[in-house]
Amino acid sequence: MESRRDIFQAIADPTRRAIIALIAIQAMTPGAIADHFETTRQAVSKHLRILTECNLISQNQDGREIYYQLEINKMKEIDQWLDPFRRIWETRFNQLDNVLSNMKNKKK
Repeated sequence: MESRRDIFQAIADPTRRAIIALIAIQAMTPGAIADHFETTRQAVSKHLRILTECNLISQNQDGREIYYQLEINKMKEIDQWLDPFRRIWETRFNQLDNVLSNMKNKKK
């Protein structure tokens, strides 16, 4: 099934990024996730639904509890998209380091 939502739209929201950071450490129930935010559980549920629709997180049922966990492979897609930009930034930072180093050496 194809995602109805774009993963980049999903991670654009700061609350959803915070949820991702929380469950990256360990799987959590919706109530435990909601306890970290000053908002309604309904609002947190909406964020969880969006993240689930994007396949960034998944649900696992353990007895009566539902646990949400991060889908690391989906996060890898984001990383792969960012990788060419990261290389450009690193190259430019290295060039800037060289310029600053040369300027520092000329002052001596």
